[in-house]
Amino acid sequence: MPLGSHQEPLPPFILSPFPWPQQPLFSSFKSPLSPLPLHHTMAVSSSLSFNLSSPCSKPNRLTPRSSSSSSSSFSQLQTSPPASVQATRLEPRVEQQNGYWVLKEKFRQGINPVEKIKLEKDPMKLVDDDWKGLREMMKDGVRFEEIDGSKSGRDDLDVRLKWVGLFHRRKHQYGRFMMRLKLPNGVTTSDQTRYLASVIRRYGEEGCADVTTRQNWQIRGVVLPDVPDIMKGLENVGLTSLQSGMDNVRNAVGNPLAGIDPGEIVDTRPYNNLLSSFITTSARGNTTITNLPRKWNVCVVGSHDLYEHPHINDLAYMPAMKNGKFGFNLLVGGFFSPKRCAEAIPLDAWVSGDDVVPVCKAILEAFRDLGTRGNRQKTRMMWLIDELGIETFRSEVAKRMPDQILERASPDDLVKKQWDRRDYLGVHPQKQEGLSYVGLHVPVGRVQADDMDELAGLADKYGSGELRLTVEQNIIIPNVANSKLETLLNEPLLQYRFSPEPPLLMRGLVACTGNQFCGQAIIETKARALKVTEEVQRLVSLTQRVRMHWTGCPNSCGQVQVADIGFMGCMARDENGKPVEGVDVYVGGRVGSNSHLGDLYRKAVPCKDAVPVIVDILVNRFGAVPREREEVDE
Repeated sequence: MPLGSHQEPLPPFILSPFPWPQQPLFSSFKSPLSPLPLHHTMAVSSSLSFNLSSPCSKPNRLTPRSSSSSSSSFSQLQTSPPASVQATRLEPRVEQQNGYWVLKEKFRQGINPVEKIKLEKDPMKLVDDDWKGLREMMKDGVRFEEIDGSKSGRDDLDVRLKWVGLFHRRKHQYGRFMMRLKLPNGVTTSDQTRYLASVIRRYGEEGCADVTTRQNWQIRGVVLPDVPDIMKGLENVGLTSLQSGMDNVRNAVGNPLAGIDPGEIVDTRPYNNLLSSFITTSARGNTTITNLPRKWNVCVVGSHDLYEHPHINDLAYMPAMKNGKFGFNLLVGGFFSPKRCAEAIPLDAWVSGDDVVPVCKAILEAFRDLGTRGNRQKTRMMWLIDELGIETFRSEVAKRMPDQILERASPDDLVKKQWDRRDYLGVHPQKQEGLSYVGLHVPVGRVQADDMDELAGLADKYGSGELRLTVEQNIIIPNVANSKLETLLNEPLLQYRFSPEPPLLMRGLVACTGNQFCGQAIIETKARALKVTEEVQRLVSLTQRVRMHWTGCPNSCGQVQVADIGFMGCMARDENGKPVEGVDVYVGGRVGSNSHLGDLYRKAVPCKDAVPVIVDILVNRFGAVPREREEVDE
């Protein structure tokens, strides 16, 4: 049965002070690992359950590929590796030294620069002894330029601080940082939102915030001397930025409608709260998994809509029953990078809801122990899976399970194969009688301090003081009494800024940070995405939603490969042969049922020529009608 249905007492770090609408199921708590309430966790209750029925009567299957084994055998996975993989290759490449996991001397030949920086000083030492390392760096009288003047200091600023969630914007905002938070399942509170607004407001035009493609907040403009106070403030409202960058586990993604959707399979919040608490040891740091070969993404799927994009995660939990017990089949290895994009593949493994954390730990430790640390473009987990083969990789995961057992996948998938992905923007009824949620479109995810304060106020006035962030960079206000809907929809913020019913092209628009702030981005994305979309809307009329994603560079933070039409920043040449900002255009990506990655449609299109290219794609592939012809026909 799902986590929420357990009868035995639950660990205190997954309980929450959030009252459920009209039924106060949850009470305040203090984590045994922290003197302060961890408000970012959501509640687990015996009333939470999963739904085996669905309005869709079509057959079950997981996407993008079936996660169940093609074999009819449900035997336990054997832990001995195939003879084709030499035993020496399965020797762990790291060892524990003084509380940290360190690359062994014999495996240090040919390692990449980031690994060398980690060897010189473990980044988590900045967090030890109540953040002593971080406080030393920012002690009174030390100028930023002084820190930046030594190699060690520069490595701290540009690399090690990312383990604390601080990203120096050397190229475009020298001396300022972006701070990335941890927000499991994308759930946040009005108090947390107000606090973040207060942080960015102090930085004027340099400060802003973004909703990310991992259901998360990033705030901008932060300066180093302010960090101790900001960290204290984050802790006071139950937030953390720890382990949110570089070779760590990123924000745990779940169903943005968890717990409120009448058609959900399972409430993903308890599982993501457990995962997040394990990953950071309840915001105190977990050094067993902070020296991974590369970043690592995880999601828990809770509905047939696959809002979580499981096919692009390193680990995706896909709901499935086995022998009358609820659990998850596992997909592994999905990722984007400049050199390669890969969809997640079935591990042919099933775990019960009780084993969500143990299997996550086992997979992370296999990746940590065995992953290569040379070319950074070839260190994501799928490269390891390719090298070892899926069976050997599974056997290594099984070795690291508590009982050294990993069951085969179940054929009883709970996610429907054929399912029309629902749009969460606008007004929709919740499973709680008399309540609705309202999905708001946040243009390319960018918000200012005043926006955040207003959103927090609306959440308090009309809802339960809660906001939900989505991977499409939008925001949901849940738990709105139906009697208050009309008044909420007439609020100025919804009328003029964050519309519940944006135009079809706008409602699927996603854009990464771009070169306004990001040093890796080749082109500007957010303002350009809005401008181009507005121009295209004036030229064609659509009857269906088309998702357009923009990313500033091949790292693909904007996830262009899953878009109907994707734009990846590059340098191009104009009609005179002059270098200009351009895009590689991708077409045909899908999310949800039958999800798959898009194909490269056209390379190096100058950005100034993007509009006619988009119009042509929309007319020829998505049934758009040129407005001039539409007017003539009428």
